[in-house]
Amino acid sequence: MVFLHLADLHIGKSVNEFDMTADQRAVLQQIIGIAENRRADAVLISGDIYDRAVPSEEAVRLFDWFLRELAARRIAVFAITGNHDSDERLNFGTSFFTDSGIYLTARYDGTMSPVTLQDADGPVHFWMLPFVRRYTVAQYHPDAQIRSYDEAVRCALADARLNPAERNVILSHQFVTAGGADPSLSGSENDPPESVGAVEKVDVSAYSSYDYAALGHIHRPQRVGRETVRYSGSPLKYSLSEIDQDKSVPVVTLGPKQSGDAAGTCVTVEKVPLVPPHEMRRLKGKIADLLDPRNVTDPEDYLQVILTDEEPLSGAMARIQAVYPNTMELQFAGSRTRSTAQAESGASVRERTPEEILKDFYHIYSGGPISSAEWKILRCAAVKAGVLHEAD
Repeated sequence: MVFLHLADLHIGKSVNEFDMTADQRAVLQQIIGIAENRRADAVLISGDIYDRAVPSEEAVRLFDWFLRELAARRIAVFAITGNHDSDERLNFGTSFFTDSGIYLTARYDGTMSPVTLQDADGPVHFWMLPFVRRYTVAQYHPDAQIRSYDEAVRCALADARLNPAERNVILSHQFVTAGGADPSLSGSENDPPESVGAVEKVDVSAYSSYDYAALGHIHRPQRVGRETVRYSGSPLKYSLSEIDQDKSVPVVTLGPKQSGDAAGTCVTVEKVPLVPPHEMRRLKGKIADLLDPRNVTDPEDYLQVILTDEEPLSGAMARIQAVYPNTMELQFAGSRTRSTAQAESGASVRERTPEEILKDFYHIYSGGPISSAEWKILRCAAVKAGVLHEAD
């Protein structure tokens, strides 16, 4: 049996105020093509389908399109909610989805029941554990001794009546560790610490009975403990800290069961690269060199630009974005320009006047000192906002 493992789609997400919806549609189209070319039986989505609990209409339409395209190709979909999703909203209509081969577990209800697909080697049972909190599990299991998040997840998984002679796959949206070692974060996991993993952790041994564990929650693709327990990672780079990452989709092939444990199943994992419509990359150099037409390549990419000029620059961001319109961040690496950009770090805010802070802010944002005419406009706005007083 062949399936694709996805997670952390975060449909509707913006990065540095750039809307990623068009890029998400393009990469989802790639995933549909991969599923079709590899003759996939199923696509697994391990949580954080949307970026917000209340997604935009555009985000909902995009996910609806993705499901319809897979259903039209008779590719089953297994999906669970993550901590960014609203279980109430995603739970709506699930009884109708099953008629199209779409199996969505939006809410933990105290039970674990599989959906089973058949191939030439027999049944494959798909188990789905959405993001849960410790008190939710305790509510359904009042007699259980649940003193940690690890114990809560193990308690929930204990309801799964696994047949070790058959193949079992689980979707799970949790922070999974291996022998106390945390997975590597990406930088775009912008959840509060308790949900990213500072407290709510579960050890990988909880999934030892499963032939494959399709994890979601961490955006960097990686194995956890063993090759068959994996985070697929997000399909796109959702932070400038992810510039050096390569995104991919795991294509998993389950062979026949050779023995009564997970280690006895032949499982192969191929990571198929995903090519974004706009790459995210870093440019570094002097502004004249970066703007020289001979040096400009792929100007529509999402960029972090680091300028090394020593002399003050006027309107640097505007000049950069005139050539590279999708510049997300501008930094200064020259000793003089950097010292200006970091003016606040050299002196306490309490030691500076509001006028000095505003002028420094303008210098950092625009790349050059404020003119008298510009200061008059900014000062007027600051007075209206109550930041400055007329006498300042």
